[in-house]
Amino acid sequence: MLLHSAGADAFEPAERAILAAERAGAEELAPVELRFAREKLESAKLGIERKKYAVALYLIEESEINSELAIEQSRAAKSRRRVNELRRSNEVMKEEMETNYGESFE
Repeated sequence: MLLHSAGADAFEPAERAILAAERAGAEELAPVELRFAREKLESAKLGIERKKYAVALYLIEESEINSELAIEQSRAAKSRRRVNELRRSNEVMKEEMETNYGESFE
């Protein structure tokens, strides 16, 4: 990719990845990875200004990777929350069954 001729379009995939991470809940669930993605994108923009195209390309890719990591960590956190909710629900149901049918219910 020739960054010096691509212009602002070079940043588009990383910007879209950051937006996807935000939509996935990364602000709350993976804030460090999201911050890294944003910081690397900003550093890439500085790299373009300073004509450090190879460094900028690397940072754009790193930004996308951090965004993808933020998305996956957000999904995992949501899954863990759901598992914990189901566990609590199962415990309540078990207690109710034991109350209604005795401890021999198991």
